Amino acid sequence: MPRTVFDVPALNARQRDLEQLAAQPDFWDDQQNARKQMRQLDDVKAQLEQLRLWRAAIDDGRATLELYELEPDEGLLEESYGGLQSLKQALDRWELERLLSGTYDQEGAVITINAGAGGTDAQDWTLMLMRMYTRWAEAHGMKVAVAELSEGEEAGVKSCTLEVEGRYAYGYLRNEKGTHRLVRISPFNANDKRQTSFAGVEIMPLLDEEVKLDIPDKDLEITTSRSGGAGGQNVNKVETAVRILHVPTGLAVRCTQERSQLQNKEKAMALLKAKLMVIAQEQRAVEIADIRGDMVEAAWGNQIRNYVFHPYQMVKDLRTAEETTDVQGVMNGDLDPFIQALLRQGVDAVAEELP
Repeated sequence: MPRTVFDVPALNARQRDLEQLAAQPDFWDDQQNARKQMRQLDDVKAQLEQLRLWRAAIDDGRATLELYELEPDEGLLEESYGGLQSLKQALDRWELERLLSGTYDQEGAVITINAGAGGTDAQDWTLMLMRMYTRWAEAHGMKVAVAELSEGEEAGVKSCTLEVEGRYAYGYLRNEKGTHRLVRISPFNANDKRQTSFAGVEIMPLLDEEVKLDIPDKDLEITTSRSGGAGGQNVNKVETAVRILHVPTGLAVRCTQERSQLQNKEKAMALLKAKLMVIAQEQRAVEIADIRGDMVEAAWGNQIRNYVFHPYQMVKDLRTAEETTDVQGVMNGDLDPFIQALLRQGVDAVAEELP
């Protein structure tokens, strides 16, 4: 593998090796390993393509300036400036990705949102957050699938789970974990009173490979139910939805995405293992049995961000003090200022500790 970030000869050699490996007749016999190799190939191609685009932008800017020297034209300067601004934004994104060095930062993400205090307003708030994260992911070229959805009685959803497929999805989103607080005039209150609602967000890595954790059967409580909602006669008549509770910690996952109970059980088990693995890492627990349930529960109450729609408009992150009055932009998925502030905060904290 390349010893430096952009060792082009090494990247080209790595691409050739992986392409030759993928061309072997027995390549797909081991599908798990094949998918891993293909992800590495896609990653190498993405790095080389990024370099090509940067070089093309620099060449275009240089050519434009040479034309301007021969025949001054303000339009040419504006064109060159626009190209360089796009290049700067791309370099800023690349610099930010250098901060994503965690074990699972390059993986996709699983977002679970649960309605908290606030009744119907909280369920509506959960649906709003679901749309917000979906729009953020789609704006970054990522794919989003709904793995679980439990609708509210009047409006919104009680809970939902989104699977986000995209490079660095988990790294970008992992700091979204916590309680999100909404203040607004309730559309469900006949007296137009101001309502405060809460929703809890959990973030896990989306792992293609099977998570190898040994969880005793006695620690699991598995229940089934009808998925409900749209999805055909099978979904509404057969108990295909699966919920798995990890009794020692109180952690639970539910899956309704697949059409069979067995598939949903396998999916739910994979989600539970990923969740336990992340929490074990956070708590530095050597074994799953060492995870402290009280800390798992306490994480639910961590309020990280306020979304105020009334009496003024403001979204403020309580960890970084990053704020904006563009509430509508945030709800449409413009989360990058908050995500970047948190990532850079960690780097700034390390820099302050250095002598």
